[in-house]
Amino acid sequence: MNWRGLRRVPIFALGLSLPSAAALLGLYFAGRVDLGATLIAILAICALLGLFLAPFMLTLAAVQNAIEAIGPDADPSEEATAARRLGNIGGIANGIWQAALRLARGWRERSLRAEARLAAAEAVFAAIPDPQILLDGQRRIIHANPAAAEFIGNVLEANDLAASLRNPTVLAAADAVLAGGPARVVDFTMSQPIERVMQARIARVEGVGTEGIAAIVTLHDITALKLAEQMRADFVANAGHELKTPLASLVGFIETLLGAARDDTVARERFLGIMRGEAGRMTRLVDDLLSLSRIELNEHVAPTSEVTLPPLIEQVADALELRAAERGMRLTLSLPDDLPDVYGDEDELAQVFQNLIDNAIKYGKPQSEIAVSTRIDRRSAANSLIGVAVTDQGEGIPSEHLPRLTERFYRVDTARSRELGGTGLGLAIVKHILNRHRGRLEISSTIGMGSTFTVWLRSANSGLMQIRSDLSQK
Repeated sequence: MNWRGLRRVPIFALGLSLPSAAALLGLYFAGRVDLGATLIAILAICALLGLFLAPFMLTLAAVQNAIEAIGPDADPSEEATAARRLGNIGGIANGIWQAALRLARGWRERSLRAEARLAAAEAVFAAIPDPQILLDGQRRIIHANPAAAEFIGNVLEANDLAASLRNPTVLAAADAVLAGGPARVVDFTMSQPIERVMQARIARVEGVGTEGIAAIVTLHDITALKLAEQMRADFVANAGHELKTPLASLVGFIETLLGAARDDTVARERFLGIMRGEAGRMTRLVDDLLSLSRIELNEHVAPTSEVTLPPLIEQVADALELRAAERGMRLTLSLPDDLPDVYGDEDELAQVFQNLIDNAIKYGKPQSEIAVSTRIDRRSAANSLIGVAVTDQGEGIPSEHLPRLTERFYRVDTARSRELGGTGLGLAIVKHILNRHRGRLEISSTIGMGSTFTVWLRSANSGLMQIRSDLSQK
């Protein structure tokens, strides 16, 4: 029994009987009927109206209970249960129930679509690799994607943007955009945890934004781009300088030979020797530049040929043995015959070992020994690396120079390098060849004792698929 529905019956019956009661009371005061008959008539009218309204009110109360039972989040099974409890109803009550069902189903469908769109938007927002921060009109952070949290640390929502990005340029651009200005793009530098060059794009979110979103801040790390631009500029400047110096010397000597030293046999012989050296230096530089360009062009294609290292290294050592003997240096090779083959390009690997052994001859101490040895790093049965180490007994390299040795034209001692005929590109060529081979170069040095350059290459026993994994450490 729905007592809530019955409690409302007397109230509605009394309300509906008021006009009739007023008419009967009017007749009583006019003397047309006596008081007893008037009261009996009023009570009879209320009772009849109550009897008439009771079923209707009970039905409406049942419909109300059924509507409250299904709620906005109800599924179809709950609707069916509520309908069974409601039973068979007709007339206005059934129309109200059906209208309520249609309304509930419509809202549920809209809610599900909205939740799906919101989930998709959240998934897309979270998957964006660039850090993004959503701001409200007061420059407070509403939401940030995981990339932003990883990039600038813990992003506290409902805090001012200044709590996460303390750069005045970015904050000023955000204020200008929030004030109604156009989208802004600004570059700035972050020093923590490492120095990086960043680009921030701040744009307004037009219209009524969800959850009060007024602007979006997108961050891009352009450190690599800036470094590439700087390296390109340095490369052009260094290449031009390296070519300009010997060219200037050649022009000067040619002018001298055409002028005052025209008939001076001794000066002519000396100048021609210097000119030959400068021309050879330019030839080596151009050859190295062409070689570096060719290697970089194919750097993305890993070689698949198998190369046997011991005979290749012995061939390179034999070609350089005479140069080593001129300085009283000895080449000692420790190359086991059962050394596994490696994946590689034979000519390029010969160039790697030639550069490393040639550097050891140039910068090692006279009357010293250059050792070439190998070792195997067995990571697993199907994944091993072959290391070839070239060790000299030179003066050593200060530790602050080691990370930059493979940069183009970088020299620890510029004057000595040029004097020995170096172009500043040898180790850069080595690095790019090893990048193509998916290998790496390790450098260790001790001041006063010498340096060791170790080349790591993928063993052919590792399988063709393993060669394609990126082991390069640029």
